[in-house]
Amino acid sequence: MMRIRTAITTCLISLISGIQIQAQEKPTMHADEVIARLVAHDAEREKLGGGYTGRRRYVLENQGLNKQAEMLVSVSCDGDGRKHFEIVSEQGWKSANSHVLQKMLESEEETSQPEKRSATRVALENYSFELLGTEVVDGRLAYVLRLLPKRQDKYLFEGRIWVDSEDFAMIQAEGRPAKSPSFWTRSIHFVARYQKSGDFWFPLSTESVTEARIFGKTNVTINYFGYSPNSELSERSAVHAPVIGLTYLSEGNHAEH
Repeated sequence: MMRIRTAITTCLISLISGIQIQAQEKPTMHADEVIARLVAHDAEREKLGGGYTGRRRYVLENQGLNKQAEMLVSVSCDGDGRKHFEIVSEQGWKSANSHVLQKMLESEEETSQPEKRSATRVALENYSFELLGTEVVDGRLAYVLRLLPKRQDKYLFEGRIWVDSEDFAMIQAEGRPAKSPSFWTRSIHFVARYQKSGDFWFPLSTESVTEARIFGKTNVTINYFGYSPNSELSERSAVHAPVIGLTYLSEGNHAEH
């Protein structure tokens, strides 16, 4: 009787495990197909339009100089992806606020222009892709892809992205610029994360570490909050995270003492 119970228990465990595995598995897809669906969802969102608004908090820290800067920013995005920033407040290291964080805003605003976005977006014309496999991120299955930029451009990056297997939205990205933005910059590494709120994918955080020749290591953390669509039309169509520019310390700007 004990052996029978053990056998039944083993079978049940196997069946339950099989069901869980099937629930997590997705049909195998090629890298280009994953990207094509990612781009298609993004194009659908842009076509329906509406845009969004939100806020960001930038925190810059340089432990070598024992200095810190912080900036609160309001952001609005038009239906065509064009971004507009307004500084709400700033404190701490004034030179870093004016020469670094403000420059980062100006750079992202510039690259969000419709005529420039096509040259920087994650798409087949700008990158080669390799499907590395799948991972579960925050309880959701995601495709993991390696990106190799097709040209040396400081607004493109080399690294990896995670694409949600159901919504085909980018849920995480990490890497380094395809081209060093400045002689003063030794290296840059960034990690960008997104989260789903209801039917929406919005940015959650971006963390970057820059190694500069003069000032050493500088950390910049951006936290995103209060994001919401501008209209019901946008609400129905926002199936993809807003395209976030490479908002690491990328311009080679440095704050003075």
